[in-house]
Amino acid sequence: MKAPKPCDSQACGSQPVNRRDFLSRTTATTVLLAHVFPGRVLGQDERTPVNLSTFERRRIGSVSALKDGQAVAFSYPDDGELSGCLLVKTGETSGGGEGPGQDIVAFSSRCTHMGGSLEGDYKPEHRVAGPCSLHLTTFDLTRHGMVVAGHATQALPQIVLELDGDDIYAIGVVGLLYGRATNASP
Repeated sequence: MKAPKPCDSQACGSQPVNRRDFLSRTTATTVLLAHVFPGRVLGQDERTPVNLSTFERRRIGSVSALKDGQAVAFSYPDDGELSGCLLVKTGETSGGGEGPGQDIVAFSSRCTHMGGSLEGDYKPEHRVAGPCSLHLTTFDLTRHGMVVAGHATQALPQIVLELDGDDIYAIGVVGLLYGRATNASP
């Protein structure tokens, strides 16, 4: 039995793509993608709108009392059972960070998967909260609380901070707090 003869472009019914055709097809594809996904193809700085819920301004700590790598527990936006939060000075520039090093951040201490408590589970060497005791989800506090590993599919709700001299105030929440249909106070 003979081996099959390799197919050349004419015998197979297709034409080779020349440089001009390749460039025009690539340009057309790029233009289409830029129209469908603006800001991602051409590197434009398109901002994604965030779900920001504002609440009464509440003092939660002071800059001078924070130590690198130490999480401080507080309640926000109210004193409800599911309102536990963590205030952390990560020691490196963090998404949404405040202060001179933009390294002071705060997050809900309830896992977004099933509400397991993350209080006491801050790992300063990796700058993460977790793993959650229920299903081991871990969150990166330098990158807006995004999921690093585990079952959760949403980042931790981030507490929006404001500095007034040495005082740190919580003024709102980005994301939905666990156990609530809305971020309205119960």
